[in-house]
Amino acid sequence: MVKEIRIYIEGGGDSKNQKSSLRKGFSKFFLKLVKEATTKNIKWNIIMCGTRNNAFRDFKNALKSHPHAFNVLLVDAEAPVNKKSPWEHLKFRDNWDKPTEVDDDNCHLMVQTMEAWFIADFATLKKFYGQGFKENAIPKNANVETIAKDNLEPTLKTATGRTTKGEYHKIKHASELLESLDVTQVRQASPYCDRLFNTLRSRIGYLQDES
Repeated sequence: MVKEIRIYIEGGGDSKNQKSSLRKGFSKFFLKLVKEATTKNIKWNIIMCGTRNNAFRDFKNALKSHPHAFNVLLVDAEAPVNKKSPWEHLKFRDNWDKPTEVDDDNCHLMVQTMEAWFIADFATLKKFYGQGFKENAIPKNANVETIAKDNLEPTLKTATGRTTKGEYHKIKHASELLESLDVTQVRQASPYCDRLFNTLRSRIGYLQDES
């Protein structure tokens, strides 16, 4: 069991307010794990990094500045994941080299982008956007990771364009959606999300499946 978990996440835009908002959304998404970590005196830190390159840079810096923490890199896959490991995928797509001091547990992917997690929980999407939500625009995929990156955001915009909240907007809506998601639904539809939760649970020593 570790004493600190630090998750370096792609996203949040450029401003402090935008990063703070999305950090809040992720904190709620991981809430049960955060609570369990707190009961075991494990520090929990979510760091929104902006661009994916910044996320990788900050993660590598953390390996030196926080060597005793369990440091996690969480970025969009940006494409189908056909490689054996997340690091192999990132080497192929971004030419990122795996730091020598980490293993596969330190690297996690939102496949193909974070928007797939929103589509995984259709009921929450429908409730969040309310009247005018176009249900038929959302693909009914049992595994949302098979939805192409280029289709994810346009699909959400098509489904939400005539709703009271307006067209899906990552900065405006992502945090609130993350806070509302049914974690069980997302894990069932997204194997890489399930992998992330299982990894964090094992590091916390959380034996009960919190999904």
